[in-house]
Amino acid sequence: MKPLIEIIGLGGGDINQLPLGIYRKLTSEQDICYVRTLDHPVIHALQEESVHFSSFDAIYEKYDQFEVVYHEIVRTLIDTAIEKRNIVYAVPGHPMLAEQTVQLLIQHPDVEVEIVGGQSFLDDLFSALKIDPIEGFQFVDGTSFSRRHLQYEQHLVFCQVYDTFIASEVKLTLLEDLPAEYPVYIVDAVGSEEEAIKEIPLVELDQQMQLSNLTSVYIPPIDKEKLNHKFYHLKEVIAALRAPGGCPWDQKQTHETLKKYLIEETYEVIEAIDREDDEAIAEELGDVLLQIMLHSQIGEEAGFFTIDDVIYSITEKMIRRHPHVFGELEVEDESEVIKNWEAIKKEEKGNQQQTLLSDLTKGLPATLLAEDIQKTVAKVGFDWSEPEPIWAKIYEELEELKDARENESFDAQEKEFGDILFAMINLGRYYKINPEIALMRTNQKFTHRFQFVEQKVKESKQPWKSFTLNDLDRFWEEAKRFEN
Repeated sequence: MKPLIEIIGLGGGDINQLPLGIYRKLTSEQDICYVRTLDHPVIHALQEESVHFSSFDAIYEKYDQFEVVYHEIVRTLIDTAIEKRNIVYAVPGHPMLAEQTVQLLIQHPDVEVEIVGGQSFLDDLFSALKIDPIEGFQFVDGTSFSRRHLQYEQHLVFCQVYDTFIASEVKLTLLEDLPAEYPVYIVDAVGSEEEAIKEIPLVELDQQMQLSNLTSVYIPPIDKEKLNHKFYHLKEVIAALRAPGGCPWDQKQTHETLKKYLIEETYEVIEAIDREDDEAIAEELGDVLLQIMLHSQIGEEAGFFTIDDVIYSITEKMIRRHPHVFGELEVEDESEVIKNWEAIKKEEKGNQQQTLLSDLTKGLPATLLAEDIQKTVAKVGFDWSEPEPIWAKIYEELEELKDARENESFDAQEKEFGDILFAMINLGRYYKINPEIALMRTNQKFTHRFQFVEQKVKESKQPWKSFTLNDLDRFWEEAKRFEN
């Protein structure tokens, strides 16, 4: 027969709140009762009645991670139970409420566990705070929680906030979502004669000196309007824009009509990156996300896909194509990562890729598509290894454009001009220059210089036609010097 560990809950208040059966059990126990901590009013009262306890408070001082503390407590309890065959272990509150050591004991195969009882402090907590959990309630262990799990539109209670370090961790996490002055409540010894509730600003949470094993922190529900940074709220806003009674413009959009906006917003992100403007980057990325959300909402309304499908697809792809991160594959450097990526991508496509160029994204801007075409054929050796032949090709195409001009054939001119651009992109690829970004930078440079010239004209209070080309060239050269 397995050793038995009887687990008793001490409740959340003082000895007056202790059930009679639990009191008799503790006072009649002949052996030492093991407790997770002596810091509890019931323990203090029972010690005055000569009840003997052995605590694990020293283990808390030994380690700086609670997970390690809990495992050592459990290991000690199991070793003791195997030796004595039957021991009593007491914990604050109810054994089945936020007690990690109890859960570990229940899961252990070498011992039997019997939950003798104990009073949860939640009933007293609800009464003290005058809240109804039916409105939505979340109970969180202050020593072990994740920000992504917190539900701020519900009543939120953190238990086990028994020292300044834990209070600081809770505060710092909450400050990522809530204002510094948001009111929170420190609830101590609820249900006992020493019950106290104190309202403070969130930013002062770790500045309170009176924290103990009986301390909880209550966060009242927050209005949804103050959670605009949450993804689910963005989804609700987009759905409202498209819904009856929403925005007429948004309601009329389709995948086709939105294409140009997605391209425009993407280029605005690139422009913000070139300016090294972090605030603008964040704003422009938001505009790109708006386009993604609108496309996803349209897909959801049509019954084809939702934003969840979009997120699931890219999450699965990233995990699948990074076996060196999420699997056991080992890689030496970036080149191996790219090689593995392409191999996995090819395997995913299966028989869909019928020719070398059939897998390219035909909707790319022409300059980017030209670069992709050249990169793809270069993989099979259809490429120049030196820049001289590329330069020669550019000069050749320039001559052919001149010939087309002499023949006054617009179709031929357009064709030869395209050949020049294609050859220039090939040259840029050799020198590792992205043609789209290069042209964008030139556009920006021209715009800035022309705006300088325009300002000079305005300052002169003379009409444009009064300036000669030489005058404007002088302004242009001044703009160039101003840049430097």
